[in-house]
Amino acid sequence: MYKVRLQQFEGPLDLLLFFLRRDELDIQDIPIASIADEFLDYVKYMEEVDLDGVGDFLYMAAVLISIKAKMLLPGAEVDEEGEPIDPRQELVERLLEYIRFKEATEILDQKYEERSERHNRGVASAIDQVEYKGEEELVEATVFDLILALKRVLTDAPDEVYHAIEAESYTLQDQRALLKTTLEVGKQQSFVGIVTGHSKPFIITTFLSILEMARLQEIDIFLGTDPSDFFITLTGVNAEPEEDFEGIKETDE
Repeated sequence: MYKVRLQQFEGPLDLLLFFLRRDELDIQDIPIASIADEFLDYVKYMEEVDLDGVGDFLYMAAVLISIKAKMLLPGAEVDEEGEPIDPRQELVERLLEYIRFKEATEILDQKYEERSERHNRGVASAIDQVEYKGEEELVEATVFDLILALKRVLTDAPDEVYHAIEAESYTLQDQRALLKTTLEVGKQQSFVGIVTGHSKPFIITTFLSILEMARLQEIDIFLGTDPSDFFITLTGVNAEPEEDFEGIKETDE
């Protein structure tokens, strides 16, 4: 079980790098056909939850489809010297440049963290924040690591609740309140277990609430051996139940 430090939701190049690193693929020999298909699959579920910046992902999906089509055409394009042109080359160069940029950013962030740990004389007694040191191995993760679990539950969720008397309506505030009353400090609960059997609006709003609570450090997220599920637990920080919360349930009458 790995405790997750959830990184900020980033862009389409990060999703491509996520696939390459997960499957240990050679960046110079990207399997465009399979990557394009999986990229489109992820974008489908990102559209479901209406995450910011989906337009950039749709543009990248179009780029991947274009490259895939060029690679399927008989007879490769050639340059001025008669050498075949790899349709993936421009994308590879963009990825390599982006990796260099990210590495430089990470180095600067690391130096900033190292500098922030130093304290001027006379202020040591004012330190009141203690870094969490648990038994779990802390790993970096992105929203992409969690989308597979979202895909799993949305695939089996009903599109509509035909027996509902009134339309379902869920808000982030509602679902945060629900999670605060459902979760316990130090006790891990499965995301799939929490949302299975509920409708798509319930699942999507709960997923977005989890991202918001992780950002606010109200919950910890853990990844286990099953890539299509993750676990959450309250941190105890800002985790008190909402006073006006009276329970959330789907209409089933």
